Amino acid sequence: MRKYLTPILCLLAAPALAQGTSIKKLDPALDNVIAPGTKIEKVAGGFIFIEGPMWKEGKLWFSDVRGDKVRTYDPKTDKVTVILNDSGGMKNAPPTGNFGSNAMITDKDGSILLTRMAIGTIERMDDKGGLKPFLSKYEGKRFNSPNDLVFTADGALWFTDPSFGLPKMDADPKKELKYNAVWRYAGGKLAPVVTDMTQPNGIAFSPDGKTLYISNSLPDMYIRTYDVAADGKLSNPRKLISYPGSAPDVPDGMKVDSAGNIWATGPGGVRIISPLGKVLGQLVVPEIVANVGFAEDGKTVYLTGSTGLYRLHSKIAGEIPMYYKK
Repeated sequence: MRKYLTPILCLLAAPALAQGTSIKKLDPALDNVIAPGTKIEKVAGGFIFIEGPMWKEGKLWFSDVRGDKVRTYDPKTDKVTVILNDSGGMKNAPPTGNFGSNAMITDKDGSILLTRMAIGTIERMDDKGGLKPFLSKYEGKRFNSPNDLVFTADGALWFTDPSFGLPKMDADPKKELKYNAVWRYAGGKLAPVVTDMTQPNGIAFSPDGKTLYISNSLPDMYIRTYDVAADGKLSNPRKLISYPGSAPDVPDGMKVDSAGNIWATGPGGVRIISPLGKVLGQLVVPEIVANVGFAEDGKTVYLTGSTGLYRLHSKIAGEIPMYYKK
């Protein structure tokens, strides 16, 4: 989740080869991930700041964080539909802050778990935008602004909780927790598992579930990795990669493909990083990319690029979420 963006009007655009895009090959191994000559196309545009791409039953779902809406994109018709207004939980939220919804994920019952940043909750949403409570507090204290989330093979839900959705962030009077944590919810029990990162943001696991990746947005920009035990216990924290630059272009969302490569947003675009930390290539679009989503058979890749939604195709399928609804 980036902090500083200028609002614009929402207009839709038909798919077209996107101007100002490129795929930079930094290592020959990129050819095994993305075929040479692959192009990035823009499929929709005119949003304010989009995030949280999730594929479900033939459509891409995504949040317009500053537009405060949940939308779907149908690739068969190129139609964008608003599913939920006031998606962050605040009525008529101004587009000057990160008050909308963010990441979402399909649960085992087919419903969607949606992070609502303004009110600091994760709620259960149906296909028509109907909402029910799910998680909102820890030991009586509200979350900051849940941001990204992922299920692991054991059914545990992991999520990050930075302070981006609070108007004054860490200094905001509504902040009740002393840390910006990474959480694990399993067997009805909620626990903070990482509490020493300043602004944890994107979260992903290796295909075998034995490695956890977390991006930190501010002030230091990096991806941290952990070893993950069968019971979810974390050990051996280390940095996979550090980034140059400064806000607003910061490490944000990420996904992992079936070969274990990390597709991580950050300064200058989306880096495709080997499990050993080697940058194979970089996807560049003419605006900040906040997140990545694998869709359809896993080889269709969507990029949420602030005001525009972009698409490309990969040779390697993305790692499919636990309760994926194709």
